[in-house]
Amino acid sequence: MLEQITSAKATARTVRISPRKTRLAIDLIRGKKIADALAILKFAPNKAATIIEKVLSSAIANAENNFDLDKEDLYVSEAYVNEGPTMKRIRPRAKGSASPINKRTSHITVVVAEKEA
Repeated sequence: MLEQITSAKATARTVRISPRKTRLAIDLIRGKKIADALAILKFAPNKAATIIEKVLSSAIANAENNFDLDKEDLYVSEAYVNEGPTMKRIRPRAKGSASPINKRTSHITVVVAEKEA
């Protein structure tokens, strides 16, 4: 018996934005319909929203092309951000000392699924 696939996934790995800032934008779209999520991300005023919009568009394209799912029936079933590798740098300070600079990265994952009728 064949199992029908009703979800598609897209990820962006090692994106150069901190996970804390990215989670603010990704929390806005979790559980929303695709059209609503794209509209929210388009008008959100932060850098993370444009990156998440690309990942969401990729997940939609994966659903349409790989699994023959209808775009109108899709919604964001899962959306999460994990911490990627941190680039460690130093900033010179007074008297020959140094302070750390952590350049954080994110792994963004968006899963879209089809609404069950």
